[in-house]
Amino acid sequence: MYKILFLCLPLIFAFFRQEEIKQFKVKGFAQGTDYTIMYYAKDSLATKSGIDSLLDAIDQSMSLYRKGSVINQFNAAEKQIKTDRFLNDVLKRSFEINTDTKGIFDITVAPLVQAWGFGPKATTIEPSEKEIKSILNCVGMQHLKLEKGLLIKTKPCIQIDLNGIAQGYSVDLIAAYLNRKGIKSYVAELGGEIRIAGPKPDGTPMKIGIEGPDENDEPIIRHIAVLNKGAITTSGNYRKFHQSGKKKISHLINAQTGYPLENEMISVTVYAADAITADGYDNALMGMHLPDALKFVEEHKNLEAYFVYHKPDGSIADTLSIGFRKILKN
Repeated sequence: MYKILFLCLPLIFAFFRQEEIKQFKVKGFAQGTDYTIMYYAKDSLATKSGIDSLLDAIDQSMSLYRKGSVINQFNAAEKQIKTDRFLNDVLKRSFEINTDTKGIFDITVAPLVQAWGFGPKATTIEPSEKEIKSILNCVGMQHLKLEKGLLIKTKPCIQIDLNGIAQGYSVDLIAAYLNRKGIKSYVAELGGEIRIAGPKPDGTPMKIGIEGPDENDEPIIRHIAVLNKGAITTSGNYRKFHQSGKKKISHLINAQTGYPLENEMISVTVYAADAITADGYDNALMGMHLPDALKFVEEHKNLEAYFVYHKPDGSIADTLSIGFRKILKN
């Protein structure tokens, strides 16, 4: 009897070793940036090939840099195209956020983004006031309709750019992929847009660094968020810009004026239930003045935000919503 028990013990220990939950990481490059997925599981359930295949399918739908993508087909079309499920999902959310922000968030900025040198075609010549006025005739989501799987433009010159929301949506799809694999604890990050599910196997929450610029506009980790669910995304003008003499030209374009944003905002980090929501609203909040942005977040219970901004004397300061403060490490 004792001999049988002794022989069984190695088998029991081997079983527990196989059931041990481990940390796995998957890294890659997609959508012009890199991604990192960290998750806890008993085995390597999520693969790089699976994630790359998903991101490639999204690019075939919404990448301005992918020849023949659905979005490029629409931009070249005279009137309309049939959407796919990716484009349809993002368009629905885009219309909602456009209405909610009274036009500040607008996906028809594509010709303005291109004119200011941030589009797929390289250019170093700033557009004239006359050119901006002409382009503004081709901007405005009131010229778009989404009906029964068709995206329709009322003007042939209307073009769309989904860079302000598609990456957040991509992170949500990665999260859905991980969930289908039975993974319940993870951090999925693509180009700084993050989706979280926790806690860790030991019961501790996930920790996420909240980035912002220092006094020299160099990126630093300004705070640590501690949480077990949701999404965190950041929009800022201190990383992506053109230099014109001593002036920095932001890649974030005001769809109503046609010019790059020139307000006190430096970066906005948004916390929401999903990344498509956080990503869509972080750009819109960048387009507001700080008092208006704080009021907007206060009126939206599904959003929390952290702001880095220039004070009137040029110094850098930060502030945050009450709910965002609650997720920060003391």
